Amino acid sequence: LYRRYGLWFRLRRLLIWLLGVYVAIPFLVKLCPAIQAKLVFLNFVRVPYFIDLKRPQDQGLNHTCNYYLQPEEDVTVGVWHTVPAALWKNARGKDQLWFEDALGSSHPVILYLHGNAGTRGGDHRVELYKVLSSLGYHVVTFDYRGWGDSIGSPSERGMTYDALHVFDWIKARSGDNPVYIWGHSLGTGVATNLVRRLCERETPPDALILESPFTNIREEARSHPFSIYRYFPGFDWFFLDPITTSGIKFANDENVKYISCSLLILHAEDDPVVPFHLGKKLYNIAATSRSFRDYKVQFVPFHTDLGYRHKYIYRSPELPRILR
Repeated sequence: LYRRYGLWFRLRRLLIWLLGVYVAIPFLVKLCPAIQAKLVFLNFVRVPYFIDLKRPQDQGLNHTCNYYLQPEEDVTVGVWHTVPAALWKNARGKDQLWFEDALGSSHPVILYLHGNAGTRGGDHRVELYKVLSSLGYHVVTFDYRGWGDSIGSPSERGMTYDALHVFDWIKARSGDNPVYIWGHSLGTGVATNLVRRLCERETPPDALILESPFTNIREEARSHPFSIYRYFPGFDWFFLDPITTSGIKFANDENVKYISCSLLILHAEDDPVVPFHLGKKLYNIAATSRSFRDYKVQFVPFHTDLGYRHKYIYRSPELPRILR
């Protein structure tokens, strides 16, 4: 009886401690909005670990060059440039100047904006670069300030400005070649911010591709399957308002109303991170927007049975046809 009582006492004390932590976390997030910003960006999560981002060839990208660009003072972003498959042999042993000149070759360019967590060397991202390269695209990708080996503090404004700087850098070297912008997950928020700004200054990209997009960051946080507090009293006040206070909106649903270029949305029905219904909702908003009346807007769903989930759409054998 003594042992049973002692076990129950310890178990009850553990449950009370866990309950206290569970209740304390919302107040901690409310008092320190920076915590919520960290959870949105997850830039401190570097996966895979122990890779040298200066050596893309270690990830099987032998036709890729690593650059460093400086969007602002005290900000440096690491960039990878993968050339099309037709240029692979010529790219061996070439320096950065050769790769920059290669952007002027007769091949379209994709600026890829990755999602939160990880780096430009993430496994699924590398596999997508390989697919796009084999289809004849230059692929330029980078880590936003605060990600990977890029220097600076993350913010929505900063991420958007980094993307704008890299886009302008590409356009200065690509001549008349088409330039497309591809955003994935959180990167779709950066992508629509960027393209809205480009359209406002009348220099839109040739097309925008959104993979696994959401409507805005508040709806994504509210719908996120991993949110254990969604039914917590005052969820919006405790968790969503601090995100807004931190200046984080990623308002795709508002941005698409000001975008004037072709739009392609890709979303897997079994996406466990960004619910499928948010991508469909964004498409419905874009399809009825006056800004797209002269441009093609397409939504391509991928059935649950395919198992592409949040980051494996690159595996689709239909992707080349869809992009064409």
